[in-house]
Amino acid sequence: MEGQRVEVDGGIMEGGGQILRVSTALSCLLGLPLRVQKIRAGRSTPGLRPQHLSGLEMVRDLCGGHLEGAEIGSTEITFTPEKIRGGVHTADTKTAGSVCLLMQVSMPCVLFAASPSELRLKGGTNAEMAPQIDYTMMVFKPIAEKFGFTFNCDIKTRGYYPKGGGEVIVRVSPVKRLDPINLTDRGSVTKIYGRVFVAGVLPLKVAKDMAAAAVRCIRKEIRDLYVSIQPVQEARDQAFGNGSGIIIVAETSTGCLFAGSSLGKRGVNADKVGIEAAEMLLANLRHGGTVDEYLQDQLIIFMALANGISRIKTGSVTLHTQTAIHFAEQLAKAKFTVKKSEEEEDATKDTYVIECEGIGMANPHL
Repeated sequence: MEGQRVEVDGGIMEGGGQILRVSTALSCLLGLPLRVQKIRAGRSTPGLRPQHLSGLEMVRDLCGGHLEGAEIGSTEITFTPEKIRGGVHTADTKTAGSVCLLMQVSMPCVLFAASPSELRLKGGTNAEMAPQIDYTMMVFKPIAEKFGFTFNCDIKTRGYYPKGGGEVIVRVSPVKRLDPINLTDRGSVTKIYGRVFVAGVLPLKVAKDMAAAAVRCIRKEIRDLYVSIQPVQEARDQAFGNGSGIIIVAETSTGCLFAGSSLGKRGVNADKVGIEAAEMLLANLRHGGTVDEYLQDQLIIFMALANGISRIKTGSVTLHTQTAIHFAEQLAKAKFTVKKSEEEEDATKDTYVIECEGIGMANPHL
């Protein structure tokens, strides 16, 4: 088998955890033995961090595969996948490492398992440098399910930086194949809503201030829509540690979803956090695409696996998306094209259409 290992350079393009997530998921799905070298080579703390390690171990356990070089700080791993199994799988970052990123690496795999899966993911639910669990629920889930699968996500406990301690249970049923998606018609914004939270010792006033600042910021640009942002004090028994944050979602007439989000940090004024989320949402509404900058790269692996031609319209194509495309082409042999949108309404904007001829991956167990 050694001779057929796919070689991945973990230091190119995005050069971080995302290369690991995309390449190990595809390796697992396609039964390709994999070697990843120069893992996070350019980062301030090179090599595997606890979060990447728990993601790798989870994929190994999902398929009873063989993993070498998997320890904190390691810059090279080899992975030999076996048959993907359903059932209960647990992953614990033991830190504030993101449960959403654990979900990103495992979800494509378990769609092609022999039976339904229950993923018990522990770590941060609302952590920096990763999607918040609310984003996964409010934006990723409804759009990803257009590929023809469903999943259910039960937030047991929320966990924040630096302690983590959150737990999410994800239930996924396998599919025979994934349907291609066509997200090219943005429609007009019909609703803006959101959730702002405080947990632990922080007073609800912090959430209310965040929400008010965000609403004021959106009002300057979008005057004719009611903006409904619910302030929430997380229940004591459903949150571990202290945290605060906000997510605001815009929904369009064609069912597109865009978000802006931000997390509170010690010493940062609540207004500033609310404004940051609002400005991120507004920026995502200006580019004319049908997905926001964070959904872009998360859809690539599903497009690559789908049975047919998928199209999504985006704003400028992020480095994460370019990276996901590169590895989906290298490993899965899917074919992608990225072109500037030719529609008149996009002429003055930075709008692109990402098209993919998926490989039509079929679940061998169904």
